[in-house]
Amino acid sequence: MPALDDIFGWPGENPAAAVTDARATIAEAGAVEYRHAWASVTKLVTAYCILELAENGDLDLDEPAGPPGSTIRHLLSHASGVGYADAAPIVLAPPGRRRIYSNAAYDILGELAAVRGQQPFAEQVAKSIFEPLGMNATSIEGTASSGAIGPVSDLVRFARELLAPTLISAETLAEATSVAYAGLEGMLPGFGRHNPNDWGLGFELKDSKEPHWTGHTNAPTTFGHFGQSGSFLWVDPEAGLACVALTGVPFGPWAARAWPTFSDHVVAEFGA
Repeated sequence: MPALDDIFGWPGENPAAAVTDARATIAEAGAVEYRHAWASVTKLVTAYCILELAENGDLDLDEPAGPPGSTIRHLLSHASGVGYADAAPIVLAPPGRRRIYSNAAYDILGELAAVRGQQPFAEQVAKSIFEPLGMNATSIEGTASSGAIGPVSDLVRFARELLAPTLISAETLAEATSVAYAGLEGMLPGFGRHNPNDWGLGFELKDSKEPHWTGHTNAPTTFGHFGQSGSFLWVDPEAGLACVALTGVPFGPWAARAWPTFSDHVVAEFGA
């Protein structure tokens, strides 16, 4: 049974998924042109926008941003101490002490990107990421932490960029997908407390986390993000694959059960 057929047993009317290698999409299933909310998968796009601005010299990852003592690097890696809340951010810890997953941190980054890019955040992302990658059906229609809406056919283009970057250097992507502030403990939403709860600059890192939303056969180097709209993107460099899925169904126990098995099927069928 083809791995992607698993999605037809998931809840929702328009699930879609795709797998790509560094060259092209190699498999897809479901309503791949249906525009779903990406929820927190949006954070990967926001992080990429910040990384582009850094490479262009419009900002420095180690400049102050957020609460006192925090930097852009802290915000990207959920190590700024800022709490989850979207409005009126509350500082829960000093920077660099805990991994506190934070929408508020990413909304601060979106505001910063708009200032340094000299245009609204949605336009900045469209011009710097969506248009160059041909993601013509995707837009930011909300916050920098969760506001992207678009189809799997576009999300898989972004996933392919993460396998073979063209908009930033390979060296910058390697830094972004390595552990930032190693050894920090924290909660992985939906999967409990991990010590350490490793994160890169925008990218959640599988490493040795268990349980995890990717598969048991995904390499420890796997990175990506999932969202509360039943969305995910992972990149497994060792398998030479990236996989995306959008469902429009809120994340819950169904996803925690289904996604690891699905991911194992994808690696078994398409892995290098």
